Amino acid sequence: MMERPAWLDQDGPANYVAGIGRGATGFTTRSDIGPARAAAVAPDPSQLAMLARKANGEDDQDNQDYSEAQYDQFEGYGGSFMAPNSIYDSEDKEADDIWESIDRKMDEKRKLRREEKMKEEMKKILQERPTISSQFADLKSELSKVDYSEWDSIPEIGDTTQRYKKKAKIEGRLMPAPDSLLDRARQVNQMTTSMETKPEKGMDTPMANDLLGVGQGKKQLLELKMQKVTDNVSGQTNVDPKGYLTSMSSTTKSVTGTAEEASMARLLFASARQTNPQNGPAWIGSVRHEREQGKIGQAKKLILEACEVCPNHQDIWLEAVSLHDAEHGKVILAKGIKHLPKSIPLWLEAVALESDKNAKRKVLRKALEVNPTSEKLWKAAISLEEPEDAKILLSRAVECLPKSVDMWIALQNLETVEQARVVLNKARIAIPTDFSIWIAASELEELRGNNPSRPELLIPKAMKSLVSQGIIIDREQWINEAENCEKKGAKMTCKAIIRQVIDLNIEEEDRKRVWVEDAEACLSRSSVETARTILEHAVTVFPGKKSLWRKLADLEKKHGGSKETIEAVLKKATTYCPKAEILWLMYAKEKWLNNDVKGARDVLENAFNYNPDSEQIWLAAVKLEKENNEPGRARLILSKARENNREKVWRRSVQLERELGNKEEERQLLEECLKKYPQSPKFWMMKGELEERSDQMEAARETYQRGLKNCPQCVPLWICASRLEEKTSVSRARSLLEKARVKNPKNEDLWLESIRIERRDENSKAVQTTLAKAFQECPVSGILWAEAIELESNPAQKRHKIMDALKKCDNNPHIIVVGAKRLWSERKFPSVRVWLDRAINADSDFGDAWAYLFKLELQQGTEESQKSVLERCITAAPRHGENWRRISKDVANSHLKTPEILKLVASQLPNPLVS
Repeated sequence: MMERPAWLDQDGPANYVAGIGRGATGFTTRSDIGPARAAAVAPDPSQLAMLARKANGEDDQDNQDYSEAQYDQFEGYGGSFMAPNSIYDSEDKEADDIWESIDRKMDEKRKLRREEKMKEEMKKILQERPTISSQFADLKSELSKVDYSEWDSIPEIGDTTQRYKKKAKIEGRLMPAPDSLLDRARQVNQMTTSMETKPEKGMDTPMANDLLGVGQGKKQLLELKMQKVTDNVSGQTNVDPKGYLTSMSSTTKSVTGTAEEASMARLLFASARQTNPQNGPAWIGSVRHEREQGKIGQAKKLILEACEVCPNHQDIWLEAVSLHDAEHGKVILAKGIKHLPKSIPLWLEAVALESDKNAKRKVLRKALEVNPTSEKLWKAAISLEEPEDAKILLSRAVECLPKSVDMWIALQNLETVEQARVVLNKARIAIPTDFSIWIAASELEELRGNNPSRPELLIPKAMKSLVSQGIIIDREQWINEAENCEKKGAKMTCKAIIRQVIDLNIEEEDRKRVWVEDAEACLSRSSVETARTILEHAVTVFPGKKSLWRKLADLEKKHGGSKETIEAVLKKATTYCPKAEILWLMYAKEKWLNNDVKGARDVLENAFNYNPDSEQIWLAAVKLEKENNEPGRARLILSKARENNREKVWRRSVQLERELGNKEEERQLLEECLKKYPQSPKFWMMKGELEERSDQMEAARETYQRGLKNCPQCVPLWICASRLEEKTSVSRARSLLEKARVKNPKNEDLWLESIRIERRDENSKAVQTTLAKAFQECPVSGILWAEAIELESNPAQKRHKIMDALKKCDNNPHIIVVGAKRLWSERKFPSVRVWLDRAINADSDFGDAWAYLFKLELQQGTEESQKSVLERCITAAPRHGENWRRISKDVANSHLKTPEILKLVASQLPNPLVS
C-alpha cells in the first residue's frame, strides 16, 4: 500500500486561507472578491479520485483504508480534514470544552425566551386546533359532582356496528327447526319431567317413539318461546301460554339457567357419585338440582337410592323427608333411625311429622330411651307436658344431665320456695363454676322468699366461690346480668351485682369517666335502676363532683323518681358541693315546683350563706318572690344585690320597676345605670323606650343619639332610633339606617329594616332596589331570602325562589317557615307539618316556628297533637323569633310563661289560608 505524504507536504483543503483562524488576514477590496457571482471552486483531489473510481465501476467501499491512521473522531474514516498522523491533544480538548461552555451559556440566555415563545405558539395552536380532551375539560370537572345513583342510571353502551346489527337480525328471525335437530336435543337434554302421553295401540314401534319424541320436543320448544315472549315485556303479554297449551299435559318446571348448563351440572353430579358413592353431599346436590329443574320424580328416585347407598349420612335422610309427604316421611325416618339411632335431628324431625300430642310424646320417650343425655330432646319433651308432669321429667332430666344449668333453673321455677332452695344447692354442688345458679338463688330470695336483703349476702359469696374455682369475673358480662335482673324485677339483686363489679379492672384515674359511660349506656338500653346504682356508687366515691350529682338528679327527674327522692338527692348534693350554684338553684326550683315556697326560700337563704356574691342566686330569689306576688320582697333583695355592682342585677331592677309600672323609679335607676355602665346598649334602649312610653319624643331621640355615640356597633339600638325617626320623617329614618350600614357593614338586620321602611312607605321600586343591594352584601342571609319570598306575588316565581333560597341557605328556619306557609296556602297540611318540624329541628329556639306549628294543630290537629306540641315547646323554651319576641318582650306580657306566650303568638299570626 502506498503511504500518504506527511501533513506539511500535503495540499491544503479547498478555499483554505492561511492565518484566517488566528485573524492574520488583511483587508479585502472589491477587486479581490471579484464579480457578484459564484466563483468556481477547485474540486478536491480526493473527490475527483472517488468520482473516477465510480466511473470505472470500481467499488469504493472495498478500496477504503480502514486503518487507525485513517480514522478521525469528527469525520470518521477517510473524511478527516487534518493529516492522518495528527494527534488530538489536551489543547484541542480544552478548546472544545470552552466552545461547549459558550454554547451552553448562550443556550441558557435564550432558554426562557425560547420556552415562552414555544408556550405562546402551543397556546395559539391549541386555540386554532383544540384537542378533544381540552374540549371536554369542563365536562370532566363536573363529573366530580355526579353521585352514585346518577352513575347507575347511565345506560350501557351498545354495539351499533353493522356487523352486530346483521347478526342480531339473523338471530331474531324465526326459522322452522328440522325434526332431526329436535330429536337430537331430546336425547341430550331430556327437558320433560313427567310425560304420561302413551301411544295408541299399534303405534308402539321405534318409528312411533321417534315421532312422539319429536312432538314432545316441539311442545317444549313452543313453551320456551311463549315464556320468552312473556319475559320480554316484564310479565305482561297478550298471549296466554297456559290457555294456548290447554290440550297438552301440564308440566311443572323451575328451570335455572340454560338446558346445556343443567345437563352439564347433571353430568358433574353423576361423575361425583360414581367416583365416590359414599359422598353424601354429591347425592344431595344431585337431588336438589333435579328438584330445581322441576323433576321431582327423578329427585325422589335419586334420594331413595342415596338412602340405600349412604344409610349412615344424616342429611340424606332429612333431604328424603323433605321430598315426601308426612306418611312417606314417617316410613323413611323409621328406616333412618334404625341406621342412626343417635341422630337427634332425625328424632326431632320425626316429632315434627306427628300431628297428635300423644304421638309426639311417644316418639320423644323412645328417643330419650336411646339418647338420655340429649338436652334438646329433654326440652322438647318437657315443653309438651303440664307443670306437674314437667316437674317429674325435669327431676329425671337433672339426673341424666347434671351439668345442664337450664334444667336445674327450670326445675327450681316449678318447685316451692323451700324445695327450690334444695334444688339450687344441688345444682351449685353439681356445677360450682356457673354464676347463673347463684343469680337464680338471689332472685329466688328476693322475688319469692320475701327476703330483699338476702342478695347483699349471696352475691359477694358467689364472687368468692367463683374466684376460688378459678373463674375470671368479666365486668361487662356481670353488668349485663344486672340489667337482666332489673328486667325480671329483682332490683336488689341488680344493685348487689353492680356494687360488686363496678370497680373491677378500672384504673383509678379512669373511674369517673368509665362509670359515667356505663350509666349512659345502661340508660340507652332502658336499664334505669342499673344506671341509678352506678351513679349512686360514683357520688359516694366522688362526693365533691357536681357533674355526677347533676346527672343523678336529672336521672331521677326524667325517669320517674318521686319528689322525696329528687329532693333527697339535691339535699345531699348541696351538702357535699356547697359552692355549686346550679345545685342550689335546682334544689330551690324543685321546692317551688312542689308548692313549698317557704322551703325554696330556706334553700336560697342557705345558698346565700355559701355564695354571698352569686348573681344567679340573687336573681333566682328575686324571681321566686316575683312569681309569688311579693314585689316588696323582690325589690328589697335587688337593693341588697345592687351593692355588688353587677350589671345584670341592675337590669333586673329596672325590669321589675317597669313591670310594676313605676316610671319614676325606673327613670332614676336608668340614670344611675347609664352613669355606671355607659357602654351597655340595653340601658340606652330601655331609657329610650321609657321616654317613648312617656310621649317625650325629643328626650327619646336625644337618648338614642347619646347611646349611638357610646355604642355605635349595637344594631338593635340603630333600629330603635330609626323607628323613632320614622314616626316623623321617613327620609331621616332612611338616612340613619344608611349611616348604620356604613358603621356596621354586611348586617342582615339593618338591610331588613331598610327594606321594611320602604314597604311601609309603599315605595315598591325602592324595595326592589334595596333588596338587590342587600343580596350583594348578604347573599346567604336567611331572613333576607324569606323577605324576598314574601314580597313575591306570583306563586310559580315564589316556588322557584324558595328552592333557590334553600340551595343558598340550607336548613335555615326562616326560609323553611316561609315554605311551610306556601304549602299551607295550598292546603297540603301533612307537608306543612313536616316542614315546620324540620324548622324546629334546625333551630328549637326559633319561637315563630313553634307558634305556626301550634296554630296548624289548632286548625287541623287533635287534642293529643296540640298537647304534644305544647309540651315540646315548654321543654325547648324558645326565646327568639320576630313575632315571639314582640309578644314576650311586651311589658303587659312580662308575667306570662311559655305556654301562654305560645298560645298568644299563635292567635295573632296571620292565617296562611286567607293571606
